Amino acid sequence: MNYEELANIIFPDIKDIEYYEEKYPKRNLQEGAIVTRFAPSPTGFVHIGGLYQSVIAKKMAEQTQGVFFVRIEDTDQKREVENGVIGIIKALKDFNLEPNEGMINETEVIGEYGPYKQSLRKDIYKSYAKYLIKKGYVYPCFCKQEELEQMRQKQEQAKTRTGYYGVWAKCRKIPVNEAIEKIKNGEEYILRFKSPGNPEKKIKHHDIIKGNVDFPENDQDIIIIKSDGLPTYHFAHVVDDHLMKTTCVIRGDEWLSSVPLHLQLFQVLGFKPPKYAHIAPIMKEENGTKRKLSKRKDQEAAVSYYAEQGIPHEAVYEYLLNIANSNFEQWRKQNKELQNKEFELQLNKMSVSGALFDLVKLLDISKTVISKYTAKEVYEEALKWAKEYDVQLQNLLQKDEQYTLKILSIERGKEKPRRDISKWSDLKENIQYMYKEEFEKENSEYQLQKIDNRQEAKNIISSYLEKYYNHEDEKETWFGKIKELAHEYNYAKEVKEYKANPEQYKGHVGDISTLIRIALTKRSNTPDMYEIMQVLGKEEVQKRLQTAIKNL
Repeated sequence: MNYEELANIIFPDIKDIEYYEEKYPKRNLQEGAIVTRFAPSPTGFVHIGGLYQSVIAKKMAEQTQGVFFVRIEDTDQKREVENGVIGIIKALKDFNLEPNEGMINETEVIGEYGPYKQSLRKDIYKSYAKYLIKKGYVYPCFCKQEELEQMRQKQEQAKTRTGYYGVWAKCRKIPVNEAIEKIKNGEEYILRFKSPGNPEKKIKHHDIIKGNVDFPENDQDIIIIKSDGLPTYHFAHVVDDHLMKTTCVIRGDEWLSSVPLHLQLFQVLGFKPPKYAHIAPIMKEENGTKRKLSKRKDQEAAVSYYAEQGIPHEAVYEYLLNIANSNFEQWRKQNKELQNKEFELQLNKMSVSGALFDLVKLLDISKTVISKYTAKEVYEEALKWAKEYDVQLQNLLQKDEQYTLKILSIERGKEKPRRDISKWSDLKENIQYMYKEEFEKENSEYQLQKIDNRQEAKNIISSYLEKYYNHEDEKETWFGKIKELAHEYNYAKEVKEYKANPEQYKGHVGDISTLIRIALTKRSNTPDMYEIMQVLGKEEVQKRLQTAIKNL
């Protein structure tokens, strides 16, 4: 059989694989260093699952002094969306997941193992396809789409496996010389892998996450080069991961069933395969059942959602680590001040079945993350977000930067800092009452709590303003006077006093301070009231209390 002639007719001017083997030498890395990649297709928005893979892949590379690279898998050009590549690059940059190698913008690339875009690697794939033709592992297939569809229908009627294999692999049986003649006559064709597998036999495979898995050998003669000259995912990723020296392929477990095929391709090419770690998808609970987080149904599936909401990238990153390894939560509690890069992620501790996505948990983590920011950091990050998503907040923040910084400094930088902000889109509601003009524009009523008798509320506020309020008081003195005010109106000075003898009092000191808080802010929950009063200033405090007395 003249495989050499067939190879030269199909690929007449293609370099031998030795050229690429020399061009992409072994990486100079320390022993144990892991080389990982994120290999997205630019066919839609970046999914949180893709970000999850990137977090894990980059973390594994970083903690072993390895390499994390990004490869754009754009061989399915019919499905490619406009600005798809830019969206991928931006998403990684937004979440501080920039690669060590790969595309850093639409035109610039870093790294010596590129191109990092599969559509620019066509000649490389052709070289390795030519090599396999010479070895008898790849053949041209001349089947028309209608023939393949008829074959699939027959397979379904016969209730047998669908695909191009065994007796169904019609073009596999075409003699080489006949194939050469067909090509010379201009017949259209694609290239298929001639699988040496026997489905009666099993292969044993160890997946880093899934553990030991048995599969039937692959016997499908899959397409490796399409009619447009571009490879399929199966062939391209094998060639690329070999040349780019990937040591661990971290990908979604929808690819687990392809492992027998991929290992077979590595084997016939003579390559050492990487290790595989198949990640279970992020799940969502709906009506008591679990399902995959969906691009169509769930807004939180899109990475852009987190930017739009103003959830800091660090919070999303920490939450994804929490999903990846359940022991991260305990580690974080014990190491509150350490950076998350100090946490050692372990692939073999990842969930086999898939973690549930919990937005409430994410926002709680975000509150903790933001609570550690300085006032200046909150200001800068919130302003950056507001410039893109909320003009009103932008104007509020920029109206008086120094005054805003005072507001943001309330209960910040302490052992137990404020945890009232989970995302930048919350901030306007949380601070706008501190601005005179915004507070005066509010049409909301005073929502009284325990002290709901309006006349009594007026009397208490009047007494506080006339007898107890002194803007110069230290905090301890200030609170002591709140207690005296409480005592004057028969409210317990201490909460525990009230709990011990509730029948003796109308309420406790907390009810009094809540009333004053409502008078000052029209809110029952705010950060520390003493600090709020200090920032508002004497004149504004007096004005607001007098307005409350008048309007209650």
